Amino acid sequence: MQVHSSTEDTHLCGHAHRRERPLASAWQARGHRLVRARDVVADLQGASGAYVHFLFDRPWHARFIYAANVLPVQIPPPTRHPLLYWIWFQWRIPAVLRKYKADLFLSPDGFLSTRTKVPQLAVVHDLNFEHYPDDLPWAYRRYYRTWFPRFARVAERIVTVSEFSKQDLLATYGVPADRVDVVYNGVGAVFRPSSPDEIQAARREFAGDDPYLVCVGSLHPRKNIARLLSAFDLVVQARPDIRLVVVGEAFWWDKGMKKAWDGLVHKDRVAFTGRLDQPRLRSALGGAEALAFLSYFEGFGIPVAEAMRCGVPVVAARATSLPEVAGDAAIYCDPFDIKDIASALEVVLSDHDLRSRMTEAGLERSAKFTWARTADGLWASIEKLLQ
Repeated sequence: MQVHSSTEDTHLCGHAHRRERPLASAWQARGHRLVRARDVVADLQGASGAYVHFLFDRPWHARFIYAANVLPVQIPPPTRHPLLYWIWFQWRIPAVLRKYKADLFLSPDGFLSTRTKVPQLAVVHDLNFEHYPDDLPWAYRRYYRTWFPRFARVAERIVTVSEFSKQDLLATYGVPADRVDVVYNGVGAVFRPSSPDEIQAARREFAGDDPYLVCVGSLHPRKNIARLLSAFDLVVQARPDIRLVVVGEAFWWDKGMKKAWDGLVHKDRVAFTGRLDQPRLRSALGGAEALAFLSYFEGFGIPVAEAMRCGVPVVAARATSLPEVAGDAAIYCDPFDIKDIASALEVVLSDHDLRSRMTEAGLERSAKFTWARTADGLWASIEKLLQ
């Protein structure tokens, strides 16, 4: 996504007598992140007077064009691998910024161009590739570790999604603290506690009428699904009625996942749904006994906030940003210790008083994570850059 903001009248603004800030937003079509980015930019409309050029690398869906002042622009080639990232950001983006006389380029993924003089604002979610490079294929690892330090240097401002990620940016790239703003992610309005009837319907749909744990995350190594599977085998020994529902893309079925799956005793108690749209994700979360979110590196962990908004207890990794996000509304465990994971899951399944306290704490804590608040924070950062 790119943001254009002008202190003069331009053909992009369409108003001769007021100062407009056209937002040119360069955006690649990246699933959930694009959906959530849409939520943020939609909330920016009206209050900011922003004019948005929404840049896509492939055909877009009409649901992303949510206001009259949003102009979609398709820029080939589709960025399907690092070489095409380089072409898109180093060559195509500078040309588009010149064409539309952009005042600001806003990237919600942190990817910038080192070949433009247009002020740039990067949203950097986390630096997982710096700390766990072996979790990525070689070409992606090399691209991220080569270019993101450069992006951090050329960005006039950086927005990140937790204090943990801010401190990591400062320590890893030496970014000055006054150039980095923390703006928490939000939770969509669709997420809310489920009624008893909705819980039963979710159990029927996802778990054959049985109670279940839910995990939300792609099958990427750092999401730690392999250790969750191994821990779940231990949990079933004490709770033979429990099931595990894993929600997310299966792009990364690597050796670790294959080994964990092959060694899983209770395969019949595990279901993979693939990606779900937000209403069905809310249903899957709302019907669960608890969310198991054991990622060992997260900039924020949106499923944690979504589960809390649904009134669902959370078992989370004691790692990176997750304690900052969940606070006292979660039980924490060592994400690298299978027995500790199993123990935490067993506690949340068996202690009903604890579950009630976690539900109450989660509902209260998640109330501060709204996309409107995120949009306000992002716009405040934009205004700092444009001053």
